[in-house]
Amino acid sequence: MKLKLGLTALLVTLNLWAINVGQKPQEVTISGENGGLVKEDAPWNSSMLKNNVFVMFYVDPDEKDLNEHYAQALKQFKKENDLHFQSIAIINLAATWKPNFVIETILKSKQKEFPDTIYVKDKNKVLVKAWEVGDDTSNIIIFDKNGKVIFYKSGKMEDADIKKSFALIKENL
Repeated sequence: MKLKLGLTALLVTLNLWAINVGQKPQEVTISGENGGLVKEDAPWNSSMLKNNVFVMFYVDPDEKDLNEHYAQALKQFKKENDLHFQSIAIINLAATWKPNFVIETILKSKQKEFPDTIYVKDKNKVLVKAWEVGDDTSNIIIFDKNGKVIFYKSGKMEDADIKKSFALIKENL
């Protein structure tokens, strides 16, 4: 009995840091040898996820096309509805065989092409470890204005996921 209670307490404790809809995840900083902001080559901290709705893409570069349909639909949704939310793309550089310098060059050009999107390099799977998000895949996480997770999907966004995410964005703006 004591063993069962101990295991349950351990699992609950471990899960406190995972991404959970309805909760604010633990504060995380990505900086230095772990990566950081592409634009300023400065640290990125999850405490920045406030005062606006944020749609975060946390992506393995090898899976960049998995949710491209969602990225395009999101862009159209934002334009058609004249909505003002923030997009952030965090690239899981440790999940690919491709050299970091190649991906970093691509990210710098994307940052210039899409200056309103925040691009972040995660060189050591910081969010995989801290938030237990999916590794080697594409993750979509939507935060409300207080930094609380209101949507999380690891893997391919299906039509129902897209509709739900759009409704949550509108509802939380």
